[in-house]
Amino acid sequence: MRASFRLGRVAGVPVGVNWSVLVIFGLIWWGLSANLFPQSYPGRSGVAYLFAGLAAAVVFFLGLLAHEVSHAVVAKRNGLGVEGITLWLFGGVAQLRGEARTPGAELRIAGVGPLVSLIIGAFFGALAMLLSFAGVQGLWLGAMAWLAGINLLLAVFNILPAAPLDGGRLLRAAVWKATGDRTRATVVAARAGWVFGVALIGFGLWRFLTGAGVGGLWLALIGWFLIGAATLEERQARVGSALRGLRVADVMTPQPQTASGELTVADFVDNYLFAYRHTALPLTEDGRPVGLVTLDRVRGVPSDQRASTTLEAVACRADDLVLTFPDEQLTALLPRLNDCADGRALVVTEGRLVGIISPSDISRAVQRSHLHD
Repeated sequence: MRASFRLGRVAGVPVGVNWSVLVIFGLIWWGLSANLFPQSYPGRSGVAYLFAGLAAAVVFFLGLLAHEVSHAVVAKRNGLGVEGITLWLFGGVAQLRGEARTPGAELRIAGVGPLVSLIIGAFFGALAMLLSFAGVQGLWLGAMAWLAGINLLLAVFNILPAAPLDGGRLLRAAVWKATGDRTRATVVAARAGWVFGVALIGFGLWRFLTGAGVGGLWLALIGWFLIGAATLEERQARVGSALRGLRVADVMTPQPQTASGELTVADFVDNYLFAYRHTALPLTEDGRPVGLVTLDRVRGVPSDQRASTTLEAVACRADDLVLTFPDEQLTALLPRLNDCADGRALVVTEGRLVGIISPSDISRAVQRSHLHD
């Protein structure tokens, strides 16, 4: 999930926010300010409800951030790299580089997130109880109680044994420990996630049809997301198993054809596209990659604008490029190929371009692996 804008760093990890998080933030704020708080605590001013709802929504997302930061911190302590953290529509995701080396490391990385949510929920629950014992009643007590409940619910939901939830990671760690087979463990967790997603869709639709309204559709949407993510995890696990032991240098296309970003789209179509039959063209300056143009990006430029549009204007930006090096394990690279929408990685040595990896290169490597099985 790509970040739309950056917030900075927390514990040394870049933190970003996808625009979709504004949707759920707005829904939570509106739901608290316009419905839950006025119904539970009538008689306050509209400004009080708006402020209490805003404060609760902000603290809730800070809790989500703490959940993901804990994953990142423990992952770093267990030898994994962390690309960053992105908050989005369904919560947050810590983008880890590589995979846990042992079932124990997997257990620690996956388990710490729900534990943090549990601690946050317990903290606000205790605070609400203290306020209640002190005779404090009303809106702010309700906000504390809601924060306690939502964080406890988040912790419970995340430990359900279904990928890609944290509980799915815990299930994978257990199966991995029992069988010694990481791929089999991932497939088990992914299929559990698929079953749970189907069940959640069915329950959500039933709730919608029996009068739950948007809440039922929201559950169905979460189920649909879980099915997609679980299916992707199983596919990646099988591909990763086929490619285990291979290095980037084993599958890359060396010394690819390159071009300057100042070249126009028309020149690319006339002089490169048909002459070299490439569907992707790295852009370089003094041998260093600065962008990547694909056929799909070129197709998006109207024909009457191609002579005046440079490749730089339509390229995958330098900041979005996936860079690797010849000795990196291919399985470590695979999760990062989705970072740029073009699904390709540029191979560099001392900053200079030496190769490219495309989906076709990955497919050929998988096919060769199956032939050797």
